[in-house]
Amino acid sequence: MTINQAVTAFAGFMVLLSLALAYWVSPYFLLLTAFVGLNLFQSAFTGFCPAARIFRAMGLND
Repeated sequence: MTINQAVTAFAGFMVLLSLALAYWVSPYFLLLTAFVGLNLFQSAFTGFCPAARIFRAMGLND
């Protein structure tokens, strides 16, 4: 698995998790969905993604 695949999978998982938590626990978990979306948006322009750095440190390939 490459870093890009891991970041995409992680972002998708976080969106689905936050939607489930918003449905069953509290609508405030939609803020997590917004955070993930904003992070993806800014990384598209800046190239900086904290999750990519973590996955790189874990030893995933570029």
